[in-house]
Amino acid sequence: MEQAKNVVKIAIQMMGAYPQLIELNQSKPLSAVLKDVCDAWNISNSEQYALQYVDGHQAYITELNRMEIKNGSILKLTTSPDKEANSLCQGVQSHNLDVRSESLKKLAALSSDVTFAQEFISRDGLLFLSRTVEEDDERGEVMCHTLRAISELMEHGFVSWETFSPTFIQKVVTFVNVNLMMLEITQLALMILESVVQSNTTLGIMVKKEVPLDRLLTLLQLPDQETQIKVMALLVALLQKVGGRERADMFEYLWKKNMRQFIHKNIIHNWPQLGDEMRHYLYVLQCLSLGLLEGRMRMAMDPNDAEQRQHLQNLRLSAFPIEVEDGGHMTAERRRSLCAKEFRKLGFTNNGSPWQDLCLTPPGLLALDNMMYFSTRWPSAYSRFVLENSSREDKHVCPFARSSIHLTLILCEILRVGETASETGQDFLTMFYAQDHFLHELFCVCIQVLNKTWKEMRATHEDFDKVMHVVKEQISRTLGQVPTSLEFFRTKISSLNYSEILRRRQEERLIQDEALSPPVMELRKQLEPELLTLIRQHRLNYLCEGTKFRKISSRRRQDKLWFCRLSPNHKVLHYGDLEDNIDKPPIEMLAQKISVSDIKYVLTGKDCPHMKEKNSGKQNKDHMDQAFSICYDVDSCLNFIAPSPMDFCMWIDGMNALLDKEMPSERTRSDLDLLLNTELKLRLLDLENIPVPDQPPPVPPRPKNYDYCYQFTSTEA
Repeated sequence: MEQAKNVVKIAIQMMGAYPQLIELNQSKPLSAVLKDVCDAWNISNSEQYALQYVDGHQAYITELNRMEIKNGSILKLTTSPDKEANSLCQGVQSHNLDVRSESLKKLAALSSDVTFAQEFISRDGLLFLSRTVEEDDERGEVMCHTLRAISELMEHGFVSWETFSPTFIQKVVTFVNVNLMMLEITQLALMILESVVQSNTTLGIMVKKEVPLDRLLTLLQLPDQETQIKVMALLVALLQKVGGRERADMFEYLWKKNMRQFIHKNIIHNWPQLGDEMRHYLYVLQCLSLGLLEGRMRMAMDPNDAEQRQHLQNLRLSAFPIEVEDGGHMTAERRRSLCAKEFRKLGFTNNGSPWQDLCLTPPGLLALDNMMYFSTRWPSAYSRFVLENSSREDKHVCPFARSSIHLTLILCEILRVGETASETGQDFLTMFYAQDHFLHELFCVCIQVLNKTWKEMRATHEDFDKVMHVVKEQISRTLGQVPTSLEFFRTKISSLNYSEILRRRQEERLIQDEALSPPVMELRKQLEPELLTLIRQHRLNYLCEGTKFRKISSRRRQDKLWFCRLSPNHKVLHYGDLEDNIDKPPIEMLAQKISVSDIKYVLTGKDCPHMKEKNSGKQNKDHMDQAFSICYDVDSCLNFIAPSPMDFCMWIDGMNALLDKEMPSERTRSDLDLLLNTELKLRLLDLENIPVPDQPPPVPPRPKNYDYCYQFTSTEA
């Protein structure tokens, strides 16, 4: 007889007793289940006990999470959360150092469980822990366990950091500002301070005042990757929570202290592999730094601003030295006429009032900043650009100012200047950390490429938009090769000239034309089912390898991970918290599981339960785009936020493959096109330069007779 859906077979252990193998009826109250288990071991007071997972997170079983228990789960009978919390509250206040140390160690291990955390916090446990931090001078394991417990308890978000006193924050700051024997205490203190800063409380302002940037830079230089991650987390949090002017001052100080060079040399190029967290912090740091340019990008030029007018004049004078009439002076009318002529040669469309060209926002004054930087940083290249175009026919002149304004706009779009950093983004540019003034330096390279492309295209003023489109393609294609330095970028984009762009476009067009011919379309249809099966198998293999997912709260980016993978027989999804220093845990270490046969459907985006819960706040768009939920049994969902768009597509495709549904993602379509085009090229190799007719050749008429018999004689042999 088929086992009922609400009954699971499990094992229950207890220290010093034989395990029990029971059939757990999920419709039976948990208190009644506990009483039956205790009665089997002759234990009274069953209300003082609870069930807990043996492996993994070792979470307590409650009425809320009991449906996650699967067949084959191993549980243990242990003290109930309220009794354990009461005991540990007394233990952490004990005057016996050994008792207090053991209590804090156990507390640090249990604090990640939400049920226990509620019980402990409700007994003013955080007050006892904060007193321990404030009053104890001990900086060994006791303090380490205390800080870890506080950090874990606060992750649940039951109380605000405002419940802690300034004295507590001051003591934690001390652990950062003073050299300690135990580096782990410093790391935990950095984690706590980051959470405080992210909490938007007055205590966060205190952290900013009390933790010097010099001290954080000193800790960043320690040869310990975990410490470097925690320092980067706090630095990013501090930069995110300050205003634009203050953020600019902080960046100026950090860059002055060679933080950028240190990151480029000792982190990006020295770490064997950058983890997800460090990649995220480098990405956010890049976004915040480029975001400082947003103000200039959105500010139009003010003709009444003397400094801005002087920049325009300096730009003109750098290209055209002052000419005077015989007699040593020039009339006002002559001067106005000459200025208008020179601004026209510079490429301003409103040569009488060049400031009007810079009223377009974006790029606003950022375009003027780029032109000024180019004229002062590369004066010979700037003069060559202007004078070279001054000697051309008017219709073939490449307008420097107009080109610079549009190029600045293109760079802002490609680099996403002014956009808010994603909470899951990791795509930073290595060459951003390779030199100062990244955007200005990139502009200097690209404006020279633009002039070169203009000449190669023999462009006229009517071709301006076409040239800008080609330049944008050159920049995008070169950045797609992930250049590690500006020199590498310069070399690659120089080789990607207009002829090469045309060649690549022609190749892509030929492939497209071939793919659209009727015979090839028919062949594509025949190949498609086989290749879709191949993609389906790839997605299932990807799920079998498993993926790390990050637990993200509304308060801050957490460094806690959990792992999910599909069993090799494609019948069970295994998942559980990720232990330290384990990249891809085996299935045996993942305590929880879901049978594929129990999965009903998959939700994505705003339809997911964990996205609906967060609708009250400002929800990050990337969370929404990369969220999905696997729904199984009755009202049970396993919620995910994919670490990247690629992982999102892989998991959605894999789950649809498991459920025998169509794989709808963009990734599937692009992979199918790639495989089809590759297979078609291989099949059509022998037909190169042979035209394939659109229609099949006509079938010849039937012969008049079918007398095809040939008399073979032995003499012919």
